[in-house]
Amino acid sequence: MSEIRDISLAPSGAHKIEWVRRNCPLLRSLEEDFKKEKPFAGKKIALSIHLEAKTAYLCKVLAAGGAEMFITGSNPLSTQDDVAAALVDAGLNVFAWHGATEEEYERHISEALSHHANIIIDDGGDLVNMLHTSKRDELPYVIGGCEETTTGIIRLRAMAAAEQLEFPMVMVNDADCKHLFDNRYGTGQSVWDGINRTTNLIVAGKIVVVAGYGWCGKGVSMRAKALGARVIVTEIDSIKAIEAVMDGFDVMPMKEAAKLGDFFVTVTGCAGVIDEEDFMEMHEGAILCNAGHFDVEIDMKRLREISTETEEVRNNIMGYKLPNGNRIYVLAEGRLVNLAAGDGHPAEIMDMSFAIQALSAKYLVEHENSLQEKLIVVPKEVDEEVARRKLKFLGKEIDTLTEFQKEYLGSSAL
Repeated sequence: MSEIRDISLAPSGAHKIEWVRRNCPLLRSLEEDFKKEKPFAGKKIALSIHLEAKTAYLCKVLAAGGAEMFITGSNPLSTQDDVAAALVDAGLNVFAWHGATEEEYERHISEALSHHANIIIDDGGDLVNMLHTSKRDELPYVIGGCEETTTGIIRLRAMAAAEQLEFPMVMVNDADCKHLFDNRYGTGQSVWDGINRTTNLIVAGKIVVVAGYGWCGKGVSMRAKALGARVIVTEIDSIKAIEAVMDGFDVMPMKEAAKLGDFFVTVTGCAGVIDEEDFMEMHEGAILCNAGHFDVEIDMKRLREISTETEEVRNNIMGYKLPNGNRIYVLAEGRLVNLAAGDGHPAEIMDMSFAIQALSAKYLVEHENSLQEKLIVVPKEVDEEVARRKLKFLGKEIDTLTEFQKEYLGSSAL
């Protein structure tokens, strides 16, 4: 039933997954719970997340809970073929391979949705979008789903506002144990891991332009500063811009920052953040990359149109000669640099994010017949349960309110 590149790669993928398992105590504990409780017995889960080792372990945890898994990637360049093979070897259904064409990518998503899935776990909204367009015949089987990205939630909010969303979706990205850690510390580290391993250039002393100062942009800026860069932030939100200034960063429009930057990182969830006018302002050797979900933040279509020469100068680095003679370089085709040119977030970070995913999916099954809202906030008890378990595995303890303190805080006489 699966469609992957090469099953013989399974041993390599299994080693990667085992390393993740050893460094994800939260997911290990949930795996043990799920083996006993079987919360997903008789249920089918369609999952589209960047298909590397951490995602693979989440799939195995859900399968341990009784789920029949139908798995695909959420980006053509982030799928690791050995990891996909390892999942198939373990008895799960996978439809994905690295470097899929647009047609193949769409086919793989369609395959994952062709088996009457009850739970949807999405990363960016491609599963949900297809269910509402070409796969509407699968809608009656869906209980609900989970979305873990800012971009995906933007799409969901638009659908809900237009009264087009047909089933409940848990907004996993908005959980504190997700966006406060995954988006900030995970993105911050993994973006620079992808940039550094791909370029092998120094960051210290360079000017880094970060487009967007949400939680991901905060993390990217923080790590750039730690590497010795001078950081410029571009923003459309005046409050976030003030926050960036008070965090020690310069703020200016992209048209001005384009003249100064050595590295450019887009983290906005919007399209056309770096456009033709910006390209033409950049100096020789400027390096561009994207850390937003879709490859639209850097206007790659226009860059290809105006370039007089292109050259792959290094694996995952394409050079573009502009009409003014300058060359600029784009990493990983303008796709998610931390996954298309790296291994994604650290395992310990995804341990928290995927625990939220797993428990949110469990929540949907447990409340199958009582879900009223189309957009569901991650229940506070789920967020707190993940935080409690994580603290325990970190070997840390916190204080507990005494009865006197509870009474004091609940008093109107404060």
